[in-house]
Amino acid sequence: MDRIIYTSMTGASAAAHRQAVLSNNLANVSTNGFRAEMSTFRSVPLQGDGSKTRVFALEATSGHVETPGPVQRTGRNLDAMAVGNAWFAVQGLDGTEAYTRAGSFQVTQAGQIVTGTGLPVLSDGGGPIDVPQGAEVSLGSDGTISARVPGQQPQNIGRLKLATPTPDDPLRRGDDTLFRPRSGDPMPNDPNARLLSGATEGSNVNAV
Repeated sequence: MDRIIYTSMTGASAAAHRQAVLSNNLANVSTNGFRAEMSTFRSVPLQGDGSKTRVFALEATSGHVETPGPVQRTGRNLDAMAVGNAWFAVQGLDGTEAYTRAGSFQVTQAGQIVTGTGLPVLSDGGGPIDVPQGAEVSLGSDGTISARVPGQQPQNIGRLKLATPTPDDPLRRGDDTLFRPRSGDPMPNDPNARLLSGATEGSNVNAV
């Protein structure tokens, strides 16, 4: 049997992978903070006599489109869009620190600020954020969290952790859809990072 079939299979596998990436992107065209996935392939010549015209298709790079999605104004106090390349820090299901651009937050019955999927949002100190019972929460442009209990003056209860990745340690998307630095180390808090309150970031997928 001509083993060219194995060479052909690499091309078919690459095409199937590309189709899966495109399908996942389109499925998340309305997901807040979603970063479109991308994948590229390269041709690798097959070594051996009589094989110079045959090549394998191998994945060369995979990553995400870094261009921010559109601003979606909501007017909601607990909605926020990270400005520039800043990311919100959250605690993943595995207990590690991870990062997201999805800034539609909520307060649980236990008084903890969480993401729309229920993950704890982290403060600049690295811990979860607790809100006084019955308090109305608002977010400042620097991530400052203010809580106002009816009949009382607003009080500062903390600050969201906003982190900015560096080219030396870029973010990678995990199977849980959250992002983490390639090194696996948590990113430091960025005191200069800013957010836009009362808005969320739309998906940056181009469906056209």
